[in-house]
Amino acid sequence: MAMGSGAASAGTLSHPIARGPVAAYHTSTSSRVTAKRVKKTATRNSTSRRRVAATRASRRRRMVFWNPLLRGSHESLLRQNEVIDEAGLPRIQDDSQLDQLIADNQLVTIPQSQYLWVNPMLHQDRKMARPVVVDFLNDLGRAYYDKFHQPIQVTSAVRTAEQQRKLRRHNSNAAPEAGETASSHLSGLTIDLAKRGLSKQQHTWLEQYLKNLKDQNVIEPEEERRQACFHVMVFERYDDWREQQSQAADANPEP
Repeated sequence: MAMGSGAASAGTLSHPIARGPVAAYHTSTSSRVTAKRVKKTATRNSTSRRRVAATRASRRRRMVFWNPLLRGSHESLLRQNEVIDEAGLPRIQDDSQLDQLIADNQLVTIPQSQYLWVNPMLHQDRKMARPVVVDFLNDLGRAYYDKFHQPIQVTSAVRTAEQQRKLRRHNSNAAPEAGETASSHLSGLTIDLAKRGLSKQQHTWLEQYLKNLKDQNVIEPEEERRQACFHVMVFERYDDWREQQSQAADANPEP
């Protein structure tokens, strides 16, 4: 009896354990969960790869297509400061010096008109510039309005060294407030023109207008990459050139 009982036990252990409906259900559910996890991970990895590829493609496009006609440079900053020194103009240090220049009419208000828009966020004493800059803006504004029936937009004008110092704290692209590459905004000879919202035709027109004046050695413009503007310094000789152009036009009127 003992041997028979032992044989029976051995026989029982030698057969595989049968899987019932419950065991099959748990196995099926576990497989589905695992499959979902694998699919989710694959989707996430695929999305991540697409984002990386898109970012790299965007960087390549910027490197390929960013080739402006009026590219800024270290040499341009040096040139602007040389012109300021030649004209004997000060770099405005603070509001007190700014107020004195305004009182002496060395800085005048940039007038807003149908062809010239000035950033309303600027404080009134920051809507100032040297008279020659206002002449330049009036000429540019009229020409631009005649072509597109829209005003040219001025986003920034005169600044003080104190203001420029604060600006550099959150804009690493801004020029320093002192030294051989100091911002020409401190002289009152420089303004920024908005380029955000310009059509391709408007951008090309403005770019070419500024390039022509640069070739005449009466302005020093540059298209900024990180800021949506054209930075334009107007030389004091612009008024003499302007007068010569007017006299030439009077002497040779169009038929």
